[in-house]
Amino acid sequence: MRILLLGEYSNVHATLAKGLRQLGHEVVVVSNGDFWKDYPRDIDLSRGEHWYDDVSFLCKLMRTLPRLRGFDVVQLINPIFIELKAERLFALYDYLRKNNRKVLLGAFGMDYYWVHECDTCKPLRYSDFNIGGEKRTNADAEKERRDWMGTAKERLNKYIAEDCDGIIAGLYEYWACYHPLFPQKTRFIPYPIEPPTNTPTVSTGTPSIPRIFIGINKKRSEYKGTDIMLKAAESVMRDHPGKMELVKAESVPFNEYQRLMDGSDAILDQLYSYTPSMNALLAMSKGIINIGGGEPENYEILDEHQLRPIINVEPTYQSVREALINLIQHPEQMPELKRQSIEYIHRHHHYLSVARRYLDFYASI
Repeated sequence: MRILLLGEYSNVHATLAKGLRQLGHEVVVVSNGDFWKDYPRDIDLSRGEHWYDDVSFLCKLMRTLPRLRGFDVVQLINPIFIELKAERLFALYDYLRKNNRKVLLGAFGMDYYWVHECDTCKPLRYSDFNIGGEKRTNADAEKERRDWMGTAKERLNKYIAEDCDGIIAGLYEYWACYHPLFPQKTRFIPYPIEPPTNTPTVSTGTPSIPRIFIGINKKRSEYKGTDIMLKAAESVMRDHPGKMELVKAESVPFNEYQRLMDGSDAILDQLYSYTPSMNALLAMSKGIINIGGGEPENYEILDEHQLRPIINVEPTYQSVREALINLIQHPEQMPELKRQSIEYIHRHHHYLSVARRYLDFYASI
């Protein structure tokens, strides 16, 4: 099967491509590397910040178009799958639809349905856009509402979702927003993770000073709740001197991010999430405990009834602070949580088993 993966979020397509190739399929990844994160791709479609970069980008895109034909499956990371305005992407989507067999849409991140459903129907107790019945009104949430609601992006998202052959949701949250609207074409498939070549060895001993890691995207800190998690961690450091080490990675490329994360005992990630996302899942594959989203719905959609490796926190400063204090005061729980984290990834997120689930879905359409 010839498969085109178009666009990138947090290494999802690059990792999936590895699994599909190992299973004998021809795969081409076309993306901008997810901006400064610089994830691997076969064809680079990144653009610069100056006016002349726009001209160069459009020329590069035109030269690339013939290479985006003749695939059995085209999978879009998002309705905005290339760095173009939504108005221009209608024609590009139609071109892909005309010149390939099947086109699928990924529900992997920010889009109209994620914004609209969380803002109006509120299928989740909390999200990037609501806490209970209240709307979040931070600057990032307001910006996304303006970008996606009542705009060309909304029209594009609706057009693709209604026209495409299938929709793949990578997290429970996105499934909860898409499945009620498109029950026949939406499938939940967990994110793919390539675990370390050598399975990490979990020591039965407890670290004298737990090492806590936090990745910070400076432009999205408030939106993702990293600002609150960081403040909570710093307050615990002040109140319990010498009991915890904090490592910060601020808007660094993926390889540097991994280097800084390696050797940590726990990661703080995504305050408003029900589920672990790609960075937290990668950490878990290394035996690093995730402090973040681990709500019951996460385990239910995976049909997981035994493992509970995630330290779930509510979207509050106090909840994160209490989780960290409990961890440093009871380090004896850490070896088992680390062991379960590794097992959890192998059960549900191993990139080869996830790739097989994608292939099953492709074949079912």
